[in-house]
Amino acid sequence: MEENGEYIGEIKGGMRPSMKLVVMGIVNKKPKSIEVILSSKPEEEETEGDVGLQLKVSFMDKAVQRNARLDGKWGSCENTLSFFPFAPGEAFKMEIVCEHQQFRILVDGQPLCGFSHRLSQLASLTALRVFGDLQLTKVA
Repeated sequence: MEENGEYIGEIKGGMRPSMKLVVMGIVNKKPKSIEVILSSKPEEEETEGDVGLQLKVSFMDKAVQRNARLDGKWGSCENTLSFFPFAPGEAFKMEIVCEHQQFRILVDGQPLCGFSHRLSQLASLTALRVFGDLQLTKVA
């Protein structure tokens, strides 16, 4: 897992309620952004799959934006936050908990935000991508 590398992992059997994904890493010294994407495999090569959750961490704006893409169209972005948990050069542990109604996102054990499911077929979410200004230490 190299610096600024992109991690692409398979979620066996797709997402389902009570399932949890863990992303652990160390933020780079001069970070711009980090992205975590849960998506489905595209039906054809040229098309892009649906995105059940796109989590975009912007260090300049101290924001964590959430969105989803269905049938090639992005929806409206959600960005309310209780706090901004990421700091340059610091390690973090992000948990994405799949519940019946929403994804719940925790960072270092603190609830950060939720994102109501827009994609009904959770099981179709079989790919996890993590990329940006971080060094991944663990993805589970």
